[in-house]
Amino acid sequence: MFLPNVQIPPYTFKVPDGWVEKPVSIADLGGTEIDVRLDNDEEGKLAIVVAPVLRFLSVGFNADVRIEDIGPPSLLLNGFAPEILGGPVDEDDVVTDTMKKNGLTYYMWETKSHDLMSATAFKNRVFIIALRANPRQWRYSKDTLRDIQKSFAVKDA
Repeated sequence: MFLPNVQIPPYTFKVPDGWVEKPVSIADLGGTEIDVRLDNDEEGKLAIVVAPVLRFLSVGFNADVRIEDIGPPSLLLNGFAPEILGGPVDEDDVVTDTMKKNGLTYYMWETKSHDLMSATAFKNRVFIIALRANPRQWRYSKDTLRDIQKSFAVKDA
């Protein structure tokens, strides 16, 4: 499990052997909101985005917002896909699901181009895990990538 040491509510996710942490830069796609980036040449790429809820809602500094307060899954997907996935996503190319964990709702997406994303909101932050794989990586690692996606959780909820 990966547990970053940050001043925001902590999150965890499963990290299989062979994944390597990569430097994060404000020049990256996703900019300053990317908290962690991991790569594995055989399995794919992973990024964690921690964004302020203020991006979607006008709330106070100590707000305690949940993802349902922000809006439906399509709103979150359209709000972050250009930065995280490099462009807009056609909703016909996306399978959307929801999951409850530790009292929080998680929106989950899978695109036809082998992108997986999960998002939740807690306090004044939106937390997103995004996984990408090329066709070769997807063929061999789709179960592992889905396990990583499902393991993503915000703690102290």
